[in-house]
Amino acid sequence: MTGIFTGSFDPFTVGHDDILRRALPLFSRIVIGVGVNERKQYMLSAEERCAAIRRIYEGEAKIEVKAYSDLTVDFARREGAAYIIKGVRSVKDFEYEREQADINRQLSGVETLLLYSDPRYSSVSSSMVRELIHFGQDVNRYLPPVKD
Repeated sequence: MTGIFTGSFDPFTVGHDDILRRALPLFSRIVIGVGVNERKQYMLSAEERCAAIRRIYEGEAKIEVKAYSDLTVDFARREGAAYIIKGVRSVKDFEYEREQADINRQLSGVETLLLYSDPRYSSVSSSMVRELIHFGQDVNRYLPPVKD
């Protein structure tokens, strides 16, 4: 069974990694969908984000990384995914993801699997990491290690 784990992942954080690793035993294949929204400004290009994530999971046969710029449900259909995997850090995240899940199910029948964030990572967000990078702070503790 295939699931997709989608987001802008600008950058991909330890929180994202935790959600993905916890979802991995549930699926035979997970496609990490790196979203591209032309209305958003990114720190890294889609190619850079995909390459960085691929380095993290190099050698993991069950994980693929692909960029997409259309609706998540269309990406799910192309990948043959039965589930969209999302992480939830807070009540605010839950409400947003619940609304998205309802619309995605109405549009396509694809279900959303919500996994709650490990409390250690509930304050970690891509926007927080980008802000720290902007001010020259070391962010290595917020980013998953890359395989050598």
